[in-house]
Amino acid sequence: MKELRQTIQEHGIRYQLEGDYYLPVLELPEENRLIGRWGRLHKAYLKNHRPVLYQSLLLSGKLYTVLADLNEQATERCSCIIRQMAEAEGITEELKANDPMCWVQAMNSIRSRAEEIIQVEIIYC
Repeated sequence: MKELRQTIQEHGIRYQLEGDYYLPVLELPEENRLIGRWGRLHKAYLKNHRPVLYQSLLLSGKLYTVLADLNEQATERCSCIIRQMAEAEGITEELKANDPMCWVQAMNSIRSRAEEIIQVEIIYC
C-alpha cells in the first residue's frame, strides 16, 4: 500500500494528515498591538449588537487588527478633542499652577465630554 505524505499543499491551502484524513491547517495572523480600552468597548459592541459582523471578522482573522486600528484612531482623536476643548475654554498651564483643583475639575469635565464624543462617533457606530 502507498504511504501517505504528512502534509500536502493544494489550491494555496496546506493540509496535514490526521489519522486517515487530511485536515486544513488554519493559522490566524499574529497581531502584536494591544486593542486597549476603545478596542475592548468596540469588541463588546460588535459581539452584542452586530454578531454577524463580529463572527465574520473573527473567522477571517481580521478582528484584532480592526480593533487595534480603531483603538489607535480613538486614542488620537480623544487627545485631539481634549486639546482643542482645553484651548477653547482657556484651560492653561498658568491655571494649573495658580488653581490646581479648578484645573483638575475642568480637565476631568473635558475628558468626560471627549470620551462621550468618541463613543458616539467611533465606538458605537
